[in-house]
Amino acid sequence: MTSAVSSPNTLPTTGARLVVDALLTHGVERVFCVPGESFLAILDSLHDETSRIQTIVCRHEAAAANMAEAIGKLTGRPGVALVTRGPGATHASIGVHTAFQDSTPMILLIGQCAREHMDREAFQEIDYRRMFGQMTKWVAQIDDPRRIPEYLSHAFHIATSGRPGPVVLALPEDVLSDACEAVPGAPRYQRVAASPAPAQIARLNEMLAASKKPFVIAGGSGWTPEATADFARFVETWQLPVGCAFRFQDTLNNNHPNYAGDVGLGINPALAARIDEADLLLVLGPRMGESTTGGYTLLDIPKTTQTLIHVHQGAEELGRVYSADLPIVSGMPEMVSALVALKPPAVIPWSGAIETAHDAYLAWRKPRPMLGDVQLGEIMEQLSERLPADAIVTNGAGNYATWLHRHYAYRHFRSQVAPTSGAMGYGVPAAIAAKSLYPERVVVAFAGDGCFLMSSQELATAMQYKLAVIFVVVNNQQYGTIRMHQERHYPNRVHGTALTNPDFAAYARAFGAHGELVESTAQFMPAFERAVKTGLPSVIEIRIPQDASTPAATLDQVRQQGEKLRQK
Repeated sequence: MTSAVSSPNTLPTTGARLVVDALLTHGVERVFCVPGESFLAILDSLHDETSRIQTIVCRHEAAAANMAEAIGKLTGRPGVALVTRGPGATHASIGVHTAFQDSTPMILLIGQCAREHMDREAFQEIDYRRMFGQMTKWVAQIDDPRRIPEYLSHAFHIATSGRPGPVVLALPEDVLSDACEAVPGAPRYQRVAASPAPAQIARLNEMLAASKKPFVIAGGSGWTPEATADFARFVETWQLPVGCAFRFQDTLNNNHPNYAGDVGLGINPALAARIDEADLLLVLGPRMGESTTGGYTLLDIPKTTQTLIHVHQGAEELGRVYSADLPIVSGMPEMVSALVALKPPAVIPWSGAIETAHDAYLAWRKPRPMLGDVQLGEIMEQLSERLPADAIVTNGAGNYATWLHRHYAYRHFRSQVAPTSGAMGYGVPAAIAAKSLYPERVVVAFAGDGCFLMSSQELATAMQYKLAVIFVVVNNQQYGTIRMHQERHYPNRVHGTALTNPDFAAYARAFGAHGELVESTAQFMPAFERAVKTGLPSVIEIRIPQDASTPAATLDQVRQQGEKLRQK
């Protein structure tokens, strides 16, 4: 190893100190990590900055990455995770993949083996440029400590500009620990976004004013509180019905009279019909991916029958699947600030559409009876009435989330934190991150039994940092979504989807957390109130029958559908 010789006008420092200085420059307030020997020098430098950067130590690197991703979702600023090489990096890759598919700004810093050991398959060595190449906006390795400010500046800029996403930087341990000359840092990053051209706004105005049955689909990342307020004023002025893309239901207050429901998995048939019958679709923000389009069946490919105006932050996304009549590259704040200035026609041809669309949504949201003594729809309705508007609700992946998405009303921007990537194990760490960011807000995590046990060890993290998240575990003793698909495609041939679970309430108490079991609807709200009053992280286990698959169908009904399909 070599050390740089400092000149009389410079002070010696280390690569690790330059990394921490860059994090401070770019406004990082917390990092999530599982410690590793490959970045001990960074931990040592963070030791000197505990008043400015909180280090939250997790129990698994996947959770650390998911926490960083959740911070990016909630703030629009890159969440930061620190993990060690090899196993640490591979564990963290799930959070990187979620950040990529969800267009979330995030930075993953990976400790790497020393430069002199590389290309020998050294201990836990991986070429991260190859490993993360398809799931990041940029991946690089810093081999010169003097370039650390440059690399970190580029990382923050690229993570937040255009279509946001994850950046991965590998940091060889000797680059972090060796002495080097202090170098000037870059100024704090600035988000770079395109704005719509005046001609594009004029054309949009013409197309919208000429339509008879317009519909708006909003969502995706890159929104701000101010942008959602502008958006609400725009759709109010134009009397436009609005559907929110999959897991971006909080883009518009669900109680707003213009809200027509969520455009995602298990879509309201009345909403799907409204979209099909629309003569113009104004899509603001979402990629129009598989989940939002019902497996690419909601709209025709490559040209929709509806006139399509597609606004997205990344030029590479426009025309990728759907060829728009008017594609516009723009950030969401820039776009809606232009839209809110537009004047609707004196006579709006679709007048009355918002009332019909919102009434259909309210009818769809009304709880339906389900098997057993627990009515999840009613519980979601109760939580909508009980929780403050700014309460944050997280979830991972699984059929349990269909009750949440259908029956809970999101009323505050960034009160829904969930993976569009469909990653299990997300809700628990995301809720912990949210509570660390907003300790004064109520944070509730929903998880299925399989989803919860993928990250339940992070109860220890919640206890360590006194983060009073309420975890609601819906236990049906199986991987419910996979069982549903299994019965649909291979009816009566159940294999590989059953689970044996612990007593989740007792499991919570083993961590020192609060735990309760709920076996009827009437038991839930009293248990929830007790959990809130404890001021502790809490687990509420809800047991439901295995046959209660979704709000729309039981497993027996799914099985019957599968049998009919096999007979054809």
